[in-house]
Amino acid sequence: MSDTTAEVTDLLQQLIRNECVNDGTVASGGEARSVDALEAYLGSTGFDVERYEPMPGRASLVARIEGTDPAAPTLMLMGHTDVVPVNPDGWRRDPFGGELVDGEVWGRGAVDMLNLTTSMAVAFKHLAASGFHPAGDLVYLAVADEEALGTYGAGHLVDRERDAVQCDYVITEAGGFPIPTPTGNKLPIIVGEKGTWWATLRIKGTPGHASTPFRTDNALVKAAEVVRRIAEYRPETDLHEIWRRFVTGMEFGPELEEPLLRADGFWELCEALPSVGLAQQAHACTHTTFAPTVVHGGTKTNVIPDRVDLQVDIRTLPGQTGAEIEAMLADVLGDLAPSVEIIAPVDDPSTSSPIDTPLWDTLVRATEKLAPGSKAVPFLTVGATDARFFRRVGATAYGYGLFSNHIDFDAFSTMFHGDNERVDQESLRLSTELWQAVANDLLVP
Repeated sequence: MSDTTAEVTDLLQQLIRNECVNDGTVASGGEARSVDALEAYLGSTGFDVERYEPMPGRASLVARIEGTDPAAPTLMLMGHTDVVPVNPDGWRRDPFGGELVDGEVWGRGAVDMLNLTTSMAVAFKHLAASGFHPAGDLVYLAVADEEALGTYGAGHLVDRERDAVQCDYVITEAGGFPIPTPTGNKLPIIVGEKGTWWATLRIKGTPGHASTPFRTDNALVKAAEVVRRIAEYRPETDLHEIWRRFVTGMEFGPELEEPLLRADGFWELCEALPSVGLAQQAHACTHTTFAPTVVHGGTKTNVIPDRVDLQVDIRTLPGQTGAEIEAMLADVLGDLAPSVEIIAPVDDPSTSSPIDTPLWDTLVRATEKLAPGSKAVPFLTVGATDARFFRRVGATAYGYGLFSNHIDFDAFSTMFHGDNERVDQESLRLSTELWQAVANDLLVP
């Protein structure tokens, strides 16, 4: 297997510099720039390449190596090309410079998830160039709009271009970050994800002159109290099956495994865990989470505001319904509930895939070969990915990659949508080799 480190590094730098920032508006993203770069990189080496652009600039690319057996399963390697907005003030380097410093590529998207998008492309091209003849199809999808619910990307393709992305198995983001334990590194494979229930809470008051604030019905003051109540709210702990299999697979030892499998005292345990990354993941994986994120209100300095809109990011657990979330909000708001209206919630339920599948077995074998001494464990990601679109039409979808020990788990956790995002070249090499190994194991008889 040839060393593709320099190749995947160069391609990653190109995609970072393309600055495909998705702020949620239709005109943002500009993923066509990265589709152009990927088309130029892939060229024509014995596979079909198509692009789909439901809105100007919002392009996705689908490449396919056709298999020899129509009855054999199809594997899709899927990465997104858009990235979230960034505040350069918090960065030590240019977030869109794609600089290579001491073996690390810096830039927005380096971890989420251009590292995998590029390593998948490099693996796909090298497989084709090597004369790869699988039984089932191998598909590479570079998709737009993942960072804003997938309307112009995976959602569009699954709904409107199903034949182009039809598959049995999908691998996308974002597992494989090594978690050290006394029995060796554990590598989470994402088998499911929490649901999204984004909502705007409209807090109502009564306008008046701000020079006489005493006993006024100030919507902003109410909103501050709503934020405080949300921050202090403690939903019940849900130790669902994926969490239980993760904990037992991690082999923490009885002193940690027992409390991680007990609802009583779980919140206090998370507060005491020395690893911030593990604490955040443990809490979010087992609780419905409420995060106030954006507030708009008021019209003028000397006017008591009569309306404040508070956006809240709510993530739901497997099996939870919108009605349950509304009941939880009513509990949070208490006596303020009559003054609060829930505006147009986005209800996108949790999804998961079975663990006992041929793809799981393939990933375990590849992991044992490329990362000796490590062990794959199932995990529920607390964010949303494009895997959910494919799970809902019957595909098995996992999130995975293969990362070195160069950057620790806590650092990786803080870089998702955070400052100083970067990935090391050893991780780029490992992920590229992983995709080649998985394709050969799963698709070649």
